[in-house]
Amino acid sequence: METSEATKAPTYDYEPVAEARGVAVHYGGIKAVDGVSLGLRPGNISGILGPNGSGKTTLLGALTRMVELTRGSVWCQGQDYSDVKSDRVITLGISRTFQTVRLLPERTVWDNIILSTDVVFKREGDKVEGLVKEAIARTGLEGLEKARPDELSYGMQRRVEIARAIAVQPRLLFLDEPTAGMSRKERTDISALMRNLRSEGLTQLIVEHDVGMMVETCDYLYAMNFGSLIAEGTPQDVVRNAAVQEAYLGKHGRHDA
Repeated sequence: METSEATKAPTYDYEPVAEARGVAVHYGGIKAVDGVSLGLRPGNISGILGPNGSGKTTLLGALTRMVELTRGSVWCQGQDYSDVKSDRVITLGISRTFQTVRLLPERTVWDNIILSTDVVFKREGDKVEGLVKEAIARTGLEGLEKARPDELSYGMQRRVEIARAIAVQPRLLFLDEPTAGMSRKERTDISALMRNLRSEGLTQLIVEHDVGMMVETCDYLYAMNFGSLIAEGTPQDVVRNAAVQEAYLGKHGRHDA
């Protein structure tokens, strides 16, 4: 990883929960992410918009250390964690969900959630059980503790994944396309769940294709294209941005991209 520009900190009018500082991820001649800097506001829901191939999921992978950096650095509450292994990022208070459901189909909802706590809360049985019960209540899964994921709707499976992610009491939750493939009602319900978690103080970063959902859910948006940021600001300002409309929504500003 090149480090010549890795530690230069942007100036914010708030103390970021997490930051990307000049992050680049190159694969040979392909610049999947190329010099992106951003800071996540505490207690807010931030979102990243962009067409397929814009680099938004790669950036999320860099922030969760599942993708190696070519240049730049990532920070969490003033700590450079660029060299932290992906399976240890959770110990920094960072948790995430994935584009595809990653539940153990043969295990119960309870088991899927409690297994996620092992890295952070080893040998703290009583505490863990309380945290799992709390995560189930916060995500509306009461009564489904003994169900298997394959017995649940897709929307409820997503709730199990979110419950698993928040059971470790993260400071920051990354959500990779959390409403992809859902019905309109399911998307609305998940959006409401995210806003409830925000009201409890949980900072979140969402990568998502559903523009309407992002505008409804997020406090602040970033837009990417060709590996770089092309706009940032309030959701309304970003979706009205000419470069964003051309790159992501289409030249006529469609909201169905």
